[in-house]
Amino acid sequence: MAAAAASCSTPIPNDAETLRRNRILSSKLYFDVPLTKLIVVSDNYVDSQVPMIYSSSYNIAFLGIEKLSDHVRAILGVTEAIVMNFLIKEGVLDKARLVEPLEASKDDLLVVHPESYLRSLKNSLTVSIIVEVPPVALIPNFLVQQKVLYPFRKQVGGSILAAKLAVERGWAINLGGGFHHCSAEKGGGFCAYADISLCIHFAFVRLNIS
Repeated sequence: MAAAAASCSTPIPNDAETLRRNRILSSKLYFDVPLTKLIVVSDNYVDSQVPMIYSSSYNIAFLGIEKLSDHVRAILGVTEAIVMNFLIKEGVLDKARLVEPLEASKDDLLVVHPESYLRSLKNSLTVSIIVEVPPVALIPNFLVQQKVLYPFRKQVGGSILAAKLAVERGWAINLGGGFHHCSAEKGGGFCAYADISLCIHFAFVRLNIS
C-alpha cells in the first residue's frame, strides 16, 4: 500500500516538456567553435576566431523595399550590415574571424512556437504585419520565406549560439536577433521569431543554467 502511494506521488514526465527537451538536445545550433583555428587574414595566418556572430544573410535586401525609409532599413537588417562594414573598415575585426551561425530549423523553432504560429507565417499578409512593411503582403510567400524569414531564422541561430559562446569565452555578440516583440504565439514589431525565449530554453538544457 505504501509502495503504491509512493508510486502515485512520483511526478509523471510531461510529454510536451520531454519533446521540447529532445528537440533542444538534437539541435545542431550549438556547435563547437575552437579557440584556435588556422585561418588566413590578409595573407597572414591568424589562429583564433572572435566570439562575434554574423552572417551576410542577416541583411535583407529584396526588391528595393529596404530603401523605403530609415525605419525599414533598420527593420530589414541593413543596420547590422552598416555596423559590420564599419568595424571591418576601421580594422577592429576581420570578417574571416567571425562565426557564421546555422539557420534555426522548424524543430528548433517548435521549442517555443506552436505549429499553428509557424503555419501562419506561410501567409505573406501575416508576415507583412509582423515586419511592418506593407508591400511584403504582395510578394509570393515562397519568396517571403527565402528573402525575409530565412534571414530571421539565421539570426535566431546566432542568438542561440551566442549564449553558448558567452559561457565558454566570457562574452559573445550576435550582430542580429534580439526579437523582443515576439512571443510564442504572436509576432510583431518586425520580430517574427522569439529568439530570446529560445536562447533561454537552450541554455537551461544544454548549458545547465537555471
